Amino acid sequence: MKAGLLTIFLSIIMAVGFSQEKLSPFYKVCELEGSVQSHVDRVVESLQRANFEIIGQYAPENNKHLFVIAYTRSDLKELCLKFEDRGALAATLKIGFVEKDGKTTISMLNPSYMFYAYFLENTETYESTFLKISNDAMNAMKNVGTEMTPFGGSESITSLKKYHYKMMMPYFTDPVELNKFSSFEEGLKIIRENLINNKGFTVKVYEQVFEDKQIAVFGVALQDTEKGELNFLPKIGEDQIAAMPYDLILKGNEATMLHGKFRFALYWPELTMGTFMKIMSTPGNVKDFMEDLTK
Repeated sequence: MKAGLLTIFLSIIMAVGFSQEKLSPFYKVCELEGSVQSHVDRVVESLQRANFEIIGQYAPENNKHLFVIAYTRSDLKELCLKFEDRGALAATLKIGFVEKDGKTTISMLNPSYMFYAYFLENTETYESTFLKISNDAMNAMKNVGTEMTPFGGSESITSLKKYHYKMMMPYFTDPVELNKFSSFEEGLKIIRENLINNKGFTVKVYEQVFEDKQIAVFGVALQDTEKGELNFLPKIGEDQIAAMPYDLILKGNEATMLHGKFRFALYWPELTMGTFMKIMSTPGNVKDFMEDLTK
């Protein structure tokens, strides 16, 4: 009896300890001599060898010194679709490149950080799956560099599951409603056409469409020079470039996006209130860009 109670007690202690483990949103993979473009092919090859699929590439701000690769994998997509509350937003992982003074720093979005923040419920059921995906992504990048230093702040697993920046700020479960359509097909057609036409200086970086689930996710470059990436990224920090591009999701006949006050804070958790105030208009501007894409 005593042995059984001890086992239960130790299990509780271990579970509590795990939930308080701190995760950072990004890893610095390495810093290498040379330009961004001199390293992109090597990263692409490393990801493809681990069976990841490259679904998009772009230069944020239209800046040749910044670059992002978006990638996914079949088991990642299958996993994300199990989480009905916009879990498909987590089906895209990213690698960031920042060139300064003749050297390029390569970073990656920490998959586990995003998974805990986006999946919320029943993570224990699928934890082994998404930890394997996360480890595979990290191991793929170790062919490029082995530094793997976490950066960009840190949050416990418990806090990620209910993340918000400050009191009265939005949660993952407080999306911005962009538009409703007569059908999924109509919404998909309108968004695609608007992106083809670069409406509002937007550019499609990637799309993932799951027709059987009536879900589509779009990664969108915001190239308006006054209100887009060129305006807000230099203020909040370009080192976290692997958080881009911004995304919107079409589920059924409704298009939504994560609130800017949630998404920017999640990937830039070290932002001071003073810095946050410098991009006070950005969440509204992003909403306007995305809303225009749905009309």
